Amino acid sequence: MNDEILTIREVAELLKINEKTAYKLAAQDKLPGFRVGGAWRFKRSTIEAWIDAQSAPKVGAPKK
Repeated sequence: MNDEILTIREVAELLKINEKTAYKLAAQDKLPGFRVGGAWRFKRSTIEAWIDAQSAPKVGAPKK
């Protein structure tokens, strides 16, 4: 289990999104993270689980 702590920049790179987008998602509680002294931090294992949950088929969603 990798419990590495990531910065907003590292999460943005991992997700291949802009840092501002990552910050916005975190501030809206749409991206699982926590604040340390005003700076966002993210647990790698939690982000990886979040990615898996986002890419899983939704129950009741129409099949394409």
